[in-house]
Amino acid sequence: MNTAFYIARRYLFAKKSTNAINIISAISVVGVFVGSAALIIILSAFNGLEDLVLKMFNTMTPQLVIMPVKGKTFEPNTVYFNQLKKAEGIYSYVEVLSENALLRYNDKQSVGLIKGVSPDYLKNKSLDSTIIDGHFILDNPSGHFAVIGSAIQNFLMVNTTDPFLPLQVYSPKKGRSTSSLNPGDDFTVLSIPVSGVFEVQQDFDNVAVVPLAFARKLLEEPQKVSSIEILLNKGVNADKFKSSVEKEIGEGFLVKDRIEQNTALHNILGSEKWAVYIILTFVLIIAIFNIIGSLTMLVIDKLKDIAVLSSLGAGKSLIKRIFLLEGMMITMTGCILGLIAGLVFCLLQQEFGFVKMAQDNPILTNGYPIGLKWMDFLLVFLTVTVFSFMASALSSNLSVKKIDHLNQDL
Repeated sequence: MNTAFYIARRYLFAKKSTNAINIISAISVVGVFVGSAALIIILSAFNGLEDLVLKMFNTMTPQLVIMPVKGKTFEPNTVYFNQLKKAEGIYSYVEVLSENALLRYNDKQSVGLIKGVSPDYLKNKSLDSTIIDGHFILDNPSGHFAVIGSAIQNFLMVNTTDPFLPLQVYSPKKGRSTSSLNPGDDFTVLSIPVSGVFEVQQDFDNVAVVPLAFARKLLEEPQKVSSIEILLNKGVNADKFKSSVEKEIGEGFLVKDRIEQNTALHNILGSEKWAVYIILTFVLIIAIFNIIGSLTMLVIDKLKDIAVLSSLGAGKSLIKRIFLLEGMMITMTGCILGLIAGLVFCLLQQEFGFVKMAQDNPILTNGYPIGLKWMDFLLVFLTVTVFSFMASALSSNLSVKKIDHLNQDL
């Protein structure tokens, strides 16, 4: 067995002449334990929250979206797009025509985004989970219907159960002069009943989803579309499919995956997690550096042992290594116990959800979400290892200085 490790282990469990050393060592272990557990729990909570937020966005965000580099619309009935529509691996191919419009209901009005979608849009089964009132219906034998976001519903106070009071939609007519004596002549005005209200997130809740045919009539656009949204079959690699589309579609179009569609969201989620990690790491460093006081007192307590080891031929490096390993053992014990405690807490939270969160959204789960990633455990372990080594190395240098003093006295 390694001599330095053997002696360091004996010192770890041996009774010290001064009880304060044991107390300070215990405080160091507890501090690292609490810091490690808190860090892994917080990181896992951010993982769970990130997964939940992305799940909310992904209900309305397609895996791929194709849009023009210039202009608002493009012609979808080309040879390439007709072939892409039949490509293997595509689950839903949705043609979208969207534009801002004025929405009016009773005596209230608001500006919202009209999003006209082709029938494949309803293949997305997760849409029903976003409904908080009514149903996600866009067409039936009686005609067209709109499904509006909760922000529009809250402002206009739309009653989805009243079929005799539809939503009125105003859109400027193309090529129409604004100098008309009657401003109403400059707008296309259509009415559409509301079948349901959905709620996802602020960016989506100001949208009114309508059939593509209704949007074409409202916007006076018989052929072109604003974008094409694609969902892929399970097992199809979205990145590879995106790359193949980009190679063939040409430079006139942008192909965006979910991350590119919500770049700001992903950046915010990532920066918040790292900010919390940095803050808690500073707290953990304070707990780790308590080991300096503990080892300093231990070196003073073991001066006789150091003198004996030195007289037996132990070099400075061996004695320094003993106290370095002693400090590492103290901090790493707290780290490992903290990681285990954090893992147990996270597993219990996943299973029983005893820490609750507000359930104002039907997509949200009742228990606070937790996402376990082995990289987080490795990150915390390496963080504690690095800083505990630094603290232990500073303290172990004292033992070398004590050897020099002993040699001078002799």
